Amino acid sequence: MMKHWKLWSGSLALVFLLASCASTAHVEKDENTDFSNYKTFAWIDKDGEGKKDKNHSNDLAEQKIRDAVSKELERSSGWKETKNRPDVLLSYDVLVERATAQRSDPVYSRPFVRTFYNPYSRRFVNVYYPSRFAGYDNYDVSTREGTVTISMIDARTEKTVWQGWTTDEVNSKNLSSKEIQNAVRAIFRKFDVAKN
Repeated sequence: MMKHWKLWSGSLALVFLLASCASTAHVEKDENTDFSNYKTFAWIDKDGEGKKDKNHSNDLAEQKIRDAVSKELERSSGWKETKNRPDVLLSYDVLVERATAQRSDPVYSRPFVRTFYNPYSRRFVNVYYPSRFAGYDNYDVSTREGTVTISMIDARTEKTVWQGWTTDEVNSKNLSSKEIQNAVRAIFRKFDVAKN
C-alpha cells in the first residue's frame, strides 16, 4: 500500500512540475461559430507579397511556426491544409520585446562560532551559531518576452473567428525551435477546449 502511495504522489508531483513549466495561453473566439463545419485551412502571406518579398531573414522561423501549427491542427482536429478553397485562413504574428522581470533571492546570515569562558569548569567553550534566514533580496533583471499570436479567419466571411496567443520569456531576439513548439502547443491545448 505504501509503495503505491509513493508512486502516486511522485507522479502527481511530476504533473504539477510539468504544468508549472508550460506557457500560459489565452484564447478569444466567436461564440456563434460552429468549428465542426471547418475541415481545411490555408496560410495567408504575411504582407500579401508572397514570393516577391525581399525580406527573407525570418524564412526559417516562419516555416517552423507554420509546420508546428499545421501539425497541431491535423493532429487535434483532423483539418487538412489546402490551396483550393479553404474553410479557414491562418495567420500568425511574433513579437519579441525587451521587458523587466523581478527576481528574488533568499538571504541568509553567515554562520559563526562564539567562544565563552566557563568559570565553573575553567574551560573555554565554543558555541556554533548556524546561518539564519534574513529575508529576500529583490532586484530587476532585463529580459526578452516573446509573444506568438495565431489567428483564424473564416474564408467566406473574412471575419476572425478564433485567436490564441501566449507570452513567455525567451533567450534571444529570435525564437528557437523549442520555444516555437512550446508556444504553439500551449495555444492549441486551449483550441481543443475552444472549438467545442
